[in-house]
Amino acid sequence: MTRPPRGIPFVLAGFLIAACSLWFPGAGFAASPVEGAPALSPRNASYNIQATLNPAEKELLGREVIVWRNIQQEATGEFWIHLYWNAWRNNHSTWMREDRLRGRSDRKDDLKPADWSYMEVDSIRLLTAGEEPDQGPGPGEELLGASRFVSPDDGNPEDRTVLVVSLPREVQPGETIRVEITWHARVPRTFARTGYRGEYYFMAQWFPKVGVFEAEGWNCHQFHAATEFFSDYGVYDVKLTLPAGFTVGATGTEQGSPTRVGEMVTHHFRQADVHDFAWVASPTAQVLEADFTSRELPDVAMRLILEPEHAAQAERYFAATRAALHFYGTWYGPYPYDHITIVDPAYGSGAGGMEYPTLFTGGTRLWNPVGGDSPESVTVHEAGHQFWYALVGNNEFEDAWLDEGLNTYSTLRTLDAAYGDRLLVRRYLQPPGSGRRQSGFFPMVFPGVKVDRWLDRVNRYRQSATSDNPSTPTYLYHPGSAGDITYSKTALWLATLERTLGWETMQPIMATYFQRFRFGHPAPDDFMAVAREVSGRDLDWFFDQVYRDDVSFDYAVDSVASFPVTLEGYGEGENGPVLIPEDDAGEEDPDDPSTVYRTEVVVRRLGGGVFPVDLLMVFEDDSTAHDSWDGAARWKLFVEERPAKLAYAVVDPEHKLMLDLNITNNSLLREPSDRLPAIKWSSKWMIWMQDLLWNFAFFS
Repeated sequence: MTRPPRGIPFVLAGFLIAACSLWFPGAGFAASPVEGAPALSPRNASYNIQATLNPAEKELLGREVIVWRNIQQEATGEFWIHLYWNAWRNNHSTWMREDRLRGRSDRKDDLKPADWSYMEVDSIRLLTAGEEPDQGPGPGEELLGASRFVSPDDGNPEDRTVLVVSLPREVQPGETIRVEITWHARVPRTFARTGYRGEYYFMAQWFPKVGVFEAEGWNCHQFHAATEFFSDYGVYDVKLTLPAGFTVGATGTEQGSPTRVGEMVTHHFRQADVHDFAWVASPTAQVLEADFTSRELPDVAMRLILEPEHAAQAERYFAATRAALHFYGTWYGPYPYDHITIVDPAYGSGAGGMEYPTLFTGGTRLWNPVGGDSPESVTVHEAGHQFWYALVGNNEFEDAWLDEGLNTYSTLRTLDAAYGDRLLVRRYLQPPGSGRRQSGFFPMVFPGVKVDRWLDRVNRYRQSATSDNPSTPTYLYHPGSAGDITYSKTALWLATLERTLGWETMQPIMATYFQRFRFGHPAPDDFMAVAREVSGRDLDWFFDQVYRDDVSFDYAVDSVASFPVTLEGYGEGENGPVLIPEDDAGEEDPDDPSTVYRTEVVVRRLGGGVFPVDLLMVFEDDSTAHDSWDGAARWKLFVEERPAKLAYAVVDPEHKLMLDLNITNNSLLREPSDRLPAIKWSSKWMIWMQDLLWNFAFFS
């Protein structure tokens, strides 16, 4: 266990000096948060923030000025603010109540006093024209007394994650106001990938954040256990003060060298055209740097904040980040920033696998064999969120599938393109009490066993296939099934759409959507409209099922038969029906080339969903027959006559319908071989084993 920095009395003294600078003149806020490069985004919610971390007390003191512009056509007399850390204020918050339903909390009811947190606002002032925030109390009007907590989603009176401030006058369309907020907060022991573990800090949603004002009013949801965030774009100018001895990384780039006063160090970061800001402080991490270069795409400087025990995996982090920047950039459009920060979270910190603008957290283990997709999988996924979330800023409270689903689909395509087959890795010696999301210490690779990444998603989707209608706002999903729907189901129906339209159509759909809504807030209808526009096809029949309904899909080959085409019973004579003698009906002669066999295949639709499917019939002479079906009826008979018996039949042979819940019933042999029972049960055993192993898979 590492120790805190020596000289605690000096650290505390330095902390007090830094804390005082927050409340009294001389704090030195930047004059304007919007100076600099040409704007890529609306920049209607910008922040100047100064914060001081006191590790000894797990306390954060902060002051911010929010420069907010009303970009709607309606005036507003209110100012809505997220106070995310109040989600862990007590066990009556909406987040804590919902987290129990997920059944995945690593602490459940064993919470200690040091685990809880809060965010307490001390002052809210509407600054007057020309008033500088570092002048102390001035003519700006104090509005804390005109604020109230609200619970717009569930009416929970004990939830304190949304604060509404009544303004002294309405903010007119196009008008800009400056709101100064001072606050203090207790840092939680990691909840939802934010907080501390030991001396390691990952700080997300750590400041009061303004909601999004839309044409219909304020969009400012409570913090829910299974949802993430939504905010407007702006410029962040942030100064972070904390004791010396920490490696610090954050959204944006550091402005000059850190400044030190006594035992306290201040880091200054700035980033334009983003909608959030996160930072990390580690006493043990090292900083490595590398570059992403490409003939077709802009260069990007990569900064890796790496824990020393993972030093051997540094290049794997860089390579996976390069893969994401290359394939996403080539397929959809370039990454517009010239830097990106990768954070390798400390062991047990609970901060891995999360995305923030220009910064993301990965995650790995001490021993990770090449070919098992770790840390590659989580790295590609979180780097990919720079495109789906950071650049295309959909509302994660309401439509999480627009970033998580599109990104999971893109992640799987990238992993397949960059790394090829994934190998089966089994881990042994799981530590006691580590929970089912953890795996054992020692990995074993099975080189001959390939794992289909897409089948992993089928397995997860299967668990919650009909749990919630995907068009339901995400915050109303059952917390235990939200991930299966937003990640897996969406990725699978996007893959289904690709296999139906072809990549030559799907790629421009995704690229058009990305480029049209960069630095915007698209809704589901926007994506679907682009898909219809680019493909030139009516796709409502598809979206009605995969998005607006919760139907499941399952097509099966129900029965197969082949028999000689002979006439038995009555034939036509000169004077009417004539009974055909049994000897004349003929017997099957497999060596007679004139023998014709009638093959009948019955395909059933076992699920509620309807999808056009193909049928492949393979005959004993290696000839094939192809047919198609609109898939609407509950069953269909397919008939083929040719001089060979059927060997087997397969419905959806190209596996276009990735949402099919049970692909084991997609094919059927006419005559099972003697080995079939062994093959059948060994295949089932392998599927069960894969399901078991996949349950340990980590994807955020």
